[in-house]
Amino acid sequence: MGEIEESRYDLVVIGTGPGGEGAAMEATKQGQHVAVVERQSLIGGNCTHVGTIPSKSLRSAISRLTEVNANRYFREAGISIQLGFKDLRRGAASVIEKQVGMRRSFYDRNDVDVFHGDATFRDSESVVVDLSGGRQHILSAKSFVIATGSRPYRPASIDFTHPRIFDSDTILDLDDTPRSMTIYGAGVIGCEYATMFRNLDVKLNLVNTRDKLLEFLDDEIIDALSYRMRDTGIRLRHSESFEKVEPRDDCVVVHLKSGKQLKSDALLWANGRSGNTETLRLENVGLEADHRGQIPVNSNFQTATPNIYAVGDVIGPPALASAAYIQGRFAARHLGDSDCEDFCMADIPTGIYTTPEISSLGKTEKELTEARIPYEVGHSMFKNLARAQIVGKPVGMLKLLFHRDTLEILGIHCFGTSASEIIHIGQAIMSMPAPHNTLEYFTQTTFNYPTMAEAYRVAALNGLNRL
Repeated sequence: MGEIEESRYDLVVIGTGPGGEGAAMEATKQGQHVAVVERQSLIGGNCTHVGTIPSKSLRSAISRLTEVNANRYFREAGISIQLGFKDLRRGAASVIEKQVGMRRSFYDRNDVDVFHGDATFRDSESVVVDLSGGRQHILSAKSFVIATGSRPYRPASIDFTHPRIFDSDTILDLDDTPRSMTIYGAGVIGCEYATMFRNLDVKLNLVNTRDKLLEFLDDEIIDALSYRMRDTGIRLRHSESFEKVEPRDDCVVVHLKSGKQLKSDALLWANGRSGNTETLRLENVGLEADHRGQIPVNSNFQTATPNIYAVGDVIGPPALASAAYIQGRFAARHLGDSDCEDFCMADIPTGIYTTPEISSLGKTEKELTEARIPYEVGHSMFKNLARAQIVGKPVGMLKLLFHRDTLEILGIHCFGTSASEIIHIGQAIMSMPAPHNTLEYFTQTTFNYPTMAEAYRVAALNGLNRL
């Protein structure tokens, strides 16, 4: 048995992804003595090392390559750049290194102790951390925040050790750009990778187990994404499910229950995720994860054991890095008996990094119709914006949903370049108290010209003209 040490804290956070970081930093601001536990050798969680940061860095590299090769002036000069997948991935390494260094400094500056190892609950007031060399450290605390994140779901029948079969964690280790690929699962991750690989001229099948893409989005945005994918050559296959996956030396064949067989150079499995809870020994604190490894919480992110909180992907939807961070901060405030009312938890924008981007906030047309709320729509088509024409990215639109009588902004839906940035202008207005949260703000405000933000003025005027 190795050496055992013990330490006492006000709060112990398990996981250093966005949720864990948010909780730890907020708790220190509240004057609490905090420790965090991270099973990986570097902090940052999956978000930094295999998720958001590397995938968005890869997307950026692919976008720049695509823009250069599509530029008429470069083509006329005979300039064409050909880079393999590994070359495109190389730029992400420096971004990850910078992110890790920056985030490590947060813990150092705020005197948060970091323990690298696997944490298991001994009881509701302590965890045991298995450190290197067989050593253990017992961390006792008044409160705990579980922020262990999630991992790709792997069906037992699929051989993920085969060199042609990948999930969203291992796809970043791909050596060469395949000529063809099947992506099974058309959720956010599947759609993002589908547009990335198609931009690399990969012949692509996108298998969707549902009857349409990303059903939580507004129908018009779903239609725009579907049309754009088909227009670029992605083969969408809706309402399909797999019978078996047959790996071969030279290809992978996905056998669908409909009888179809999809043969391609590689398979990316992107269907479902599981919460990282299997090693926590939740039974020792009276908790149980569901069949997806997720932990149920109340509106304050408390589990059934009141001094133990859970945030981020481990609690399920919306499973966004941005949401995890604010959930962590909220939990830290609540467990410290501090005021949480200033947090805007109800309306969290989606940010989907397909090509083009998608971002939305608030209600969809379908939701407003079902609720019998009288609404109207204002559109701005990006092809008519000077800025979009200048940067050569005319595909997309901004859509505002507003109340016919009060003009209150009820929903914002954006598809196109910089959508994830544009959404926050509307978010700020939606969060204002009445009567300042209306369409009139956009018609009475001066926007820089030419900008993508100008889409708000155009959409607002378009909407008012419908009344």
